[in-house]
Amino acid sequence: MRLKQNILILGVAALVGTSCGEDFLYVAPQGSIDEEALTNADGVELLVVNAYAGLTYANGYENEFNWVFGGVYGGDANKGSESNDQSVLNSVENYTLTATNDYLLTKWNQILYGAQRCNKALNVIANVTDMDENTKTLRIAEMKFLRALYYLEGVKMFGATGIPYIDEVSAAENDDPKVHNGVDIYPDILEDCDEAIANLPETQSDVARPTKTAAKALKAKILMQQGDLASAKPILQEVIESGFSPKGEHLALQDDLDANFSALTENGKESIFEIQFSVGANNNGNYGFCLNYPHNTGPGGCCGFYQPSYELVNSFRVDKDGLPYLDGEYRSMSSVTNKVTGGTYLSENDPEATVDPRLDFAVGRFGIPYKDWGLPQNDWVRDVSSGGIFLPKKHVYSKEEEEAGLAGSTYSGGWAPGSAMNLQYLSLRDCKLLYAECLANDGELAAAMQQVNDIRERAANEANIIYLDDGTPAANYLVNPYPSSHAAFTDKATCIKAIRMERKLELAMEGQRFFDLARWGGDYMHQELQAYVEYERQYLTKFYGVSAPSADKTMFPIPETEIQTKGNDENGEPYLVQPEPWR
Repeated sequence: MRLKQNILILGVAALVGTSCGEDFLYVAPQGSIDEEALTNADGVELLVVNAYAGLTYANGYENEFNWVFGGVYGGDANKGSESNDQSVLNSVENYTLTATNDYLLTKWNQILYGAQRCNKALNVIANVTDMDENTKTLRIAEMKFLRALYYLEGVKMFGATGIPYIDEVSAAENDDPKVHNGVDIYPDILEDCDEAIANLPETQSDVARPTKTAAKALKAKILMQQGDLASAKPILQEVIESGFSPKGEHLALQDDLDANFSALTENGKESIFEIQFSVGANNNGNYGFCLNYPHNTGPGGCCGFYQPSYELVNSFRVDKDGLPYLDGEYRSMSSVTNKVTGGTYLSENDPEATVDPRLDFAVGRFGIPYKDWGLPQNDWVRDVSSGGIFLPKKHVYSKEEEEAGLAGSTYSGGWAPGSAMNLQYLSLRDCKLLYAECLANDGELAAAMQQVNDIRERAANEANIIYLDDGTPAANYLVNPYPSSHAAFTDKATCIKAIRMERKLELAMEGQRFFDLARWGGDYMHQELQAYVEYERQYLTKFYGVSAPSADKTMFPIPETEIQTKGNDENGEPYLVQPEPWR
C-alpha cells in the first residue's frame, strides 16, 4: 500500500500522534498501547508512517512550505487578506516579531514533534525481532533522513545553536527530554545524512520514501546552509549528473514549469523529494497552504493571504536583451502593473514593460489568464489596501485538478480549500542554482553561468508563455540566457549577483527567499530587505515607518513559552538560551 495513501491514518495518530486538529485523539485512552505492544514489524511500520505524517503537520498554517517566515518575512509576498485576520502575522510582515509570536511556537513544535516521531521509531526498530535486517536498515535510514530534514528546518529558523538536537538515546530516557541549546548541531545533522546516504537505495518502490539521491541533496542543502560550499560542491555535482527522481527517472528539468506544481504530474523528473499530500479518504489536503488561495469567486474561495509583493513583481522586469536588472535598477522604474480606479479590473499592466514569463507563472495579475480558470476577477483580492493587487498562483490548483477530484473547498475540513498538490522539498532547479554558487565561489564562472542559463533556457520554452484567447502573448515576454560576453562570465561579483537574482526569480513564492538572504550574510539580508520595505511603501501605506531586521538577526527568536517551560537544570542554568540579538 502506498505511503502517501497512509500518511495520515487516524489509527496511527491515535496510537502515537502528536499533531493538533483532532483533540479527542490526545486524551489518554484507558487501554493505551505502549511501546512494548508496538515492538514488532507492524508496529514499526505504523511508527514510520507516523514520522512521515509529521511532514504534513496541520497545527496552524506553517509547515515546510514556509510561506510565513521564508516568503512574507523574506519580501516575496505581503501577508495579504485583512489586517485583523491572523493579526499575529502583522508583526512578521512589519519586522516587529517577538519571541511570543504564536507562529514561531507552531514552527518550533512542528520541528521537534517531527524529530520526536523519528526517535520513537528508531528506538522501537532497535528492539524489534520479527523484521528482517535489510528492512530494519532501510527504515533506520529513512528515519535518519527525516530527522535531518526536520533539523534543517530548525537551523534555518533558529540557527545551529538555537534549537537543541535530540537523538533517540535522549528520547529513550524521556518522552520530552530537556536538552541544552547553545551547541552547534550541524555535525549531528550531517551524521544523520551520512547514514541515510550509506543505506538508502537508488530507487524506492514507494515515491514518498527518500532515495540515496534525496539524502545527498539534503546533505548538500545542509552544507550550503552551514556555509560549507566546498563540501557541498561535489555532492551537488553528483546529484545533478547522476541523480534519480522519486519515480526512478534520471533527473532533468521539466520543459513545462507547471509540471512541478500540479497534483496531476507530481514526483516528476525534476523532483528529488516531495512532501506528499492527498485528498479523499486519507485527506491531508496541504492544510499549511489553505489560507493562500484567491478569495470569494476565485479558485478555492479563501482566504486571500500570501499576496505577491510589488517588489517581487517588478524584479521580473528585463532589459532589451531579456536579462534581469542585477543592481536593483527596476526599483527606480515605473511599475509593470499599477492599481487603477474605475476600470474593469483593479489594476492595469504596462504593455510596454518587458518581463520574464516566469512572472505570470508565479504571480496572478489582472488581464492575464490564471492557469485554466480564465481571467482573474476583482473580488479575488480580499483587501487591496492590506495586500495589494497581486494574487498567489504557483501553488494554487488548476481547474483540471479540481475536476479530477484532487482539490476543492470540501477538503481541509470544509471551511478552506485543500489540494493534493505535493510540496517539492528538494528539486533539481534548486540544486543547480546551489551548485552555481559553489562554482562561482571557486572562480569557475563560465560553469556557474551554464547552470544559470540552463534554468533560463527552460523558462523560455514555448510551454511557459501565457497566451490570450486571440493567440497573442498575454504580456511583453522576453527571457534569454546570458551571453558569454556578459560580465558575469569574467567578474566574480557580477556572477554571484546573477546567481542570486536567478534564485529570486526561479524560486519566487516557494518560501525560500528569507533563508537565502540570511545564509548570504546579515549585511546583505538587511540591505535587500530594507530596499524591499522602501519600495513597497510606495504602494502600501502599512510599510510607512517599517525597518528591515538588523544584520545580526539572521535567525528567529526561540519561543518564550519554550524557554519558560524547559526551565533550568540542576545547576540553575537555563536549558534554552535566547540568541543574543533577540535578548
